[in-house]
Amino acid sequence: MGRSPCCDKSHTNKGTWTREEDQRLIAYIKAHGEGCWRSIPKAAGLLRCGKSCRLRWINYLRPDLKRGNFTNEEDDLIIKLHGLLGNRWSMIAARLPGRTDNEIKNYWNSHLRRKLLSRGIDPLTHKPISTDTNKGEKFMDGFGCKIEKSPVEKSLTELNLELRIGPPNQHPPLPLERKEKKVCFYCSLGLENSTYCTCGSSSKSTNDF
Repeated sequence: MGRSPCCDKSHTNKGTWTREEDQRLIAYIKAHGEGCWRSIPKAAGLLRCGKSCRLRWINYLRPDLKRGNFTNEEDDLIIKLHGLLGNRWSMIAARLPGRTDNEIKNYWNSHLRRKLLSRGIDPLTHKPISTDTNKGEKFMDGFGCKIEKSPVEKSLTELNLELRIGPPNQHPPLPLERKEKKVCFYCSLGLENSTYCTCGSSSKSTNDF
């Protein structure tokens, strides 16, 4: 079960508020106070959603709103509070009278964040951006966000690994050494025991075989 809608949006006006609608909302809140925003549209005679009335009053119509550009003192205060509170814009706006949380959030994203980056300060941690190459390399991704590359990833990208696949080296087999025996003419004819043998193979034949 979800939360029930604050009003029937099919019978409410949408778009830019008219001067007459602003005057009705201002007159009702001056007479009765803010109260419950769900009941204000019907009580004030407005064909608007309760959320629309609340945002119109807080961001545009309440008398204590501070108009104009942010001062240097406000810039320093917002930066200091953001370092302590982070993106809790409503809590930051509570410490800047006359400024709304939506206005401060837009001002931070459009101006103060870039101001810190130009000073070399990380807008998330509020610490100086390290330029030590041993700690990693920072680069921008496709969405404009900074990403830090670890030293391990950086070293791997710098390596030039060239892998090649091929058949193993094939060398021709080495010839077997064969001891050749020098024989004379008579021994070549099978007459080893001949008295005419001059190579002396008859005495070596028993040792070689």
